[in-house]
Amino acid sequence: MAHLRFNALDIVSRRTTDRIEAPSNKISDYFAKDVFTLDQMKASLAPDVFKKVSSAIDKGKKIDMETADQIASAVKAWAITKGVTHYTHWFQPLTGSTAEKHDSFFNAQKGIEVFAGSMLVQQEPDASSFPNGGLRTTFEARGYTAWDPSSPMFIFGRTLCIPTIFVAYTGEALDHKAPLLKAVEAVDTAATKVVQLFDRNVNRVNASLGCEQEYFVIDKALFSARPDLLMSGRTLFGHNPARGQQLDDHYFGSIPSRIYNYMKDFEIECLKLGIPISTRHNEVAPSQFEAAPLFEDINVATDHNSLMMDVMRRVAARHDLEVLFHEKPFAGLNGSGKHNNWSLITNTGVNLFQPSNSARENLLFLVFLVNTIKAVAENGELLRASIASASNDHRLGANEAPPAVMSVFIGSQLTAVLDELEEKGNIKSDKGDNMYMKLGIDKIPQIILDNTDRNRTSPFAFTGNKFEFRAVGSDQNVAQPMSILNLIMAEQLNEFHKEVKSQMGKGTDKKIAIVNILRQYIKDSKKVRFEGDGYSDDWEKEAEKRGLANVKNTPRALEAFVTDKSKKLFSKHNVMTPEELEARNEIYLENYIMKIQIESRLMGDIALNQIIPTAVKYQNTLAQNAKNLSDLKLDNSEILKNIELISGYTKDLRSLVHEMIEKRKEFNEIEDTKDRAYKYCDDVKEAYFDKIRYAADKLELYVDDELWPLPKYRELLFLR
Repeated sequence: MAHLRFNALDIVSRRTTDRIEAPSNKISDYFAKDVFTLDQMKASLAPDVFKKVSSAIDKGKKIDMETADQIASAVKAWAITKGVTHYTHWFQPLTGSTAEKHDSFFNAQKGIEVFAGSMLVQQEPDASSFPNGGLRTTFEARGYTAWDPSSPMFIFGRTLCIPTIFVAYTGEALDHKAPLLKAVEAVDTAATKVVQLFDRNVNRVNASLGCEQEYFVIDKALFSARPDLLMSGRTLFGHNPARGQQLDDHYFGSIPSRIYNYMKDFEIECLKLGIPISTRHNEVAPSQFEAAPLFEDINVATDHNSLMMDVMRRVAARHDLEVLFHEKPFAGLNGSGKHNNWSLITNTGVNLFQPSNSARENLLFLVFLVNTIKAVAENGELLRASIASASNDHRLGANEAPPAVMSVFIGSQLTAVLDELEEKGNIKSDKGDNMYMKLGIDKIPQIILDNTDRNRTSPFAFTGNKFEFRAVGSDQNVAQPMSILNLIMAEQLNEFHKEVKSQMGKGTDKKIAIVNILRQYIKDSKKVRFEGDGYSDDWEKEAEKRGLANVKNTPRALEAFVTDKSKKLFSKHNVMTPEELEARNEIYLENYIMKIQIESRLMGDIALNQIIPTAVKYQNTLAQNAKNLSDLKLDNSEILKNIELISGYTKDLRSLVHEMIEKRKEFNEIEDTKDRAYKYCDDVKEAYFDKIRYAADKLELYVDDELWPLPKYRELLFLR
């Protein structure tokens, strides 16, 4: 293995990079050029047909087959003029990546290109070959993809891609998109009812999302020299270098030239696909970077994030680079997240999380702020489950990632506002005047715009006009955490609306009723608000006193999906049935087991077939050296000591690996997936991984670096 490392380093040293040029100096000249946009539809369709499509997109109405035929004809003509030969239903199964099956427009029997409405609306992939948690069996293979008109069709390569949902023959959701669409509909309905307490002109509330995507980039040759990176996405062995990120010299620094050209290249491809990518910069860890788009409708933003990750991988290959989305590819360095910036915006253009100078709008802002905090306080464990994965477990609570405790940060000024509202009511100055801007009643103090600090240690933070869910993993499909966030918000807003109407029915003035309820909610949800250092041990102790869950591993976090409370919540809003939740829980547990199993096998293989043989080889070299010194009547005690240490650590390493392998074999016989996942977590990963790494690290101290089979992090990370 050592020779692979040195060959890779030689290759890297001779890399060159070509300057990337955009198609035009104006992004507007090529933005969304490969997207069948609303403007493109309007130009291609008859006015009455376009009106139906617009209504379907805006109001979620069904498109009839006659309209679908006309849309299919228009999109086929547009795509063919751009060199497209095939189409695919592009969907997001529970594998964690996207899926596609390409079919040709060309019909050999007719001798022409054909694309009917039925082909646009529905396709039939194999539902039993994707993760389904027991909803489908091998002989029950049928499943359907169904067109989602609210997300635009696009061209990728020479294929027309049609965003779709993916469901089983029996109707159960087998993807991430279907539950998201239902959750967004639920929060729209609930939020609209609440907003109409203030403004009857509002008839829709749209959830919006902006995803900050963090990632690592390393050279392809160095990546290929690491079997652990190649197979598991992270380094399982390797001693920390003397220099890591402790100098803080990478963050926001000058972007390395190879990465700069790579960024420009994938940004151009993203912009052509209508992804409004706008930000790029170095992140904290060496060779870690970030890309961020502007805010979009949450469904489109979710599709765009998955598509952007695909584009980034493909473009990286053109630059002899490998992009790593694993949440923690290198121990001891910052992990990568996907910060989800979420807000709710009315059809009249009001951001419900934006304070203003209007008394009515500020009261409305407080309604949504307090209800969001209450939703997190009531459903923290479910929110934690939404971001649970084997890879994200390594990141949460480590090197600037938020902890596994779900808390909310709102900043000192808003904390003071809520405290005043809860505790003191009217606040008067000595002159008898109200000290604060009135918000229609005397009980609410003034809110200053843009006065919220940031807290990198908070998993869920208010950042001025939005909430930032920082705990989402970089490799994760954002649909799941966003489905759950919108679902719990829908439930909370419905409860709030119900309580307001109840008090109004008893004769209480509407504004007074609203404030009364908010004051109680502030009190009820105070336990989840935290302004301090989420990394500290003191916070973990304080969180426990407050009754907040601190679930640090995926198998236990996933339990929140299948509680009676969760099943009732999902069913009530028609987001997922209890059977769908059980199936997802089964899929996620199996995925966790498989990932730990892969890492365990890799550790065993690398230890037994690369590290130990290298150590023995070096030990033999030392033995010969000791003999030579003895023959010369020279002191060889230090060498003999090293030989003894190498022998001891080699024995420990071999013994630990064999024990782990036997445990794994034993646990594979357990039928219950939950029990098996717990065993893999506690008695494989937690019991052996760190011990095996410790023995390997000790061996490395005494083995010649020229022979050591695995490259140091230094060689992987400092890409210039």
